[in-house]
Amino acid sequence: MSSPPNRLARAQHESGLLNALQRGIEKEGLRVDLQGRLARTPHPPALGSALTNPRITTDYSEALLELITGTHPSVESLLQELEETHRFVARNLDGELIWNQSMPAELPPEEEIPIGWYGTSNSGMLKHVYRRGLAYRYGKNMQCIAGLHYNFSVPDPIWDHIGIEGISLEHQRTKGYLALIRNFTRYSWLLMYLFGASPAVSRAFLGDRPHSLHDFDAETLYLPWATSLRMSDLGYQNKAQSDLELCYNDLETFLQRMYTAVTTPWPAYERIGTHRNGEWIQLNTNILQIENEYYSAIRPKRSTNRGERPATALAERGVEYIEVRCLDIDPWSPVGIRAESCRFIDAFLLYCAAEPSPFFPANGDCPISKNNFATVVREGRKPGLLLRRGENEISLRDWGEEIIECIRPYAELLDQAAGHQRHVAALELQLKKIRNTELTPSARVLHAMRERQATLHNFTLQLSREHHETLVQGPLEPELEQRYKDEAAASIREQHEIEAADTEPFDEYVARFHAALRAP
Repeated sequence: MSSPPNRLARAQHESGLLNALQRGIEKEGLRVDLQGRLARTPHPPALGSALTNPRITTDYSEALLELITGTHPSVESLLQELEETHRFVARNLDGELIWNQSMPAELPPEEEIPIGWYGTSNSGMLKHVYRRGLAYRYGKNMQCIAGLHYNFSVPDPIWDHIGIEGISLEHQRTKGYLALIRNFTRYSWLLMYLFGASPAVSRAFLGDRPHSLHDFDAETLYLPWATSLRMSDLGYQNKAQSDLELCYNDLETFLQRMYTAVTTPWPAYERIGTHRNGEWIQLNTNILQIENEYYSAIRPKRSTNRGERPATALAERGVEYIEVRCLDIDPWSPVGIRAESCRFIDAFLLYCAAEPSPFFPANGDCPISKNNFATVVREGRKPGLLLRRGENEISLRDWGEEIIECIRPYAELLDQAAGHQRHVAALELQLKKIRNTELTPSARVLHAMRERQATLHNFTLQLSREHHETLVQGPLEPELEQRYKDEAAASIREQHEIEAADTEPFDEYVARFHAALRAP
């Protein structure tokens, strides 16, 4: 049988299959004041309802904006929409900026960090109470960390061409995306090396928590070889989740383990309880309140119907696309990511989808892959760093160069489909980073801070101000701006309609929400 790249090349020649790849972005960013302090103001009304506006919402904190694109067949149209949304938001932030760094701005005492508010409807209160639970479980500071999520899907016929077998299209698609996720798990350390941009953190962010970081200056802590402290145990600590081994050999096992986590009590959360002073403070006392609480670098996803649980949707209709969740905000891009990064990620994910992807053996490659990931986020730029590959060790540089060359045929195919050479050019940029650690974003952040003699706070504040001016001064067609305004106004009306139509007591609504989770 011919190789996956050759089969895809024939498919592209016959049907233009690769032109039907789809990608979308969900980009987070804290609202801060002009001094870089966390905004205490409510979500700006000009941006619409955080509950119902499909483009502009919030994640954890009331100040943590989340800007969402639709799905796009090209990187150009994807980033055009993302930039247009950023321009509209920037024009409607009164004396505020978007903080363009994954690690948070200057935060107030935890009790003063506002949790996202979505109105008084049952669905809005469910979102709010879930976030209250996150505050009690992990602390509010951690929930102010920002990232960029990259959604990716391939056209259904691609699974035939790369040899994924299934008794139905749904099963074929699900098996294909799980194979992609397994390969992603093996190689995702490379993304952290290439795109990690959070090697430092504000001293105030950690407070009294124990750590092994070094002093960068009076206000900043760092690790000298780190790539992404956001994705280290400093960013995402959760003892309750530490035993979850979701290594994606099959959907049934994944769903069973997720179901167990969402229905099994955890002693520390039982001590917190679900109510305090007569108010809900978390949705339940289980390992996870809901499926989305599971922190992971990648997720299998399926669009849900109103009121439908994510796990139920996956169980009934299979995997529809994947969501890459480990990308840091690019501090030098006004929208948090560059076109060349998107093109490399597309080629990387196509490689993960098409190449053979063996199951993880019990206690085998999956823990090794997670350890490689953890090593790279904390010391990925360390000279001569060794990673585990099977039973052997290999240098990050040698393995990185090997992977780049394996991805090259897929980048070439994407260039042939698009009629340019930008995917291969993006690949060459990443190869330079592998050969010279000083070109990585994490090294550049530390170098720029040293060169400017700036704290992380002051360095990020300067960049955020510059990006704000770029966005405000950039063009936004009057018709497009009016469409954003109309969508914002419509979303507020929709929220009011939902609130007016609610008659069910919230306690009953929560009970029905939990009951909607079906055992696999």
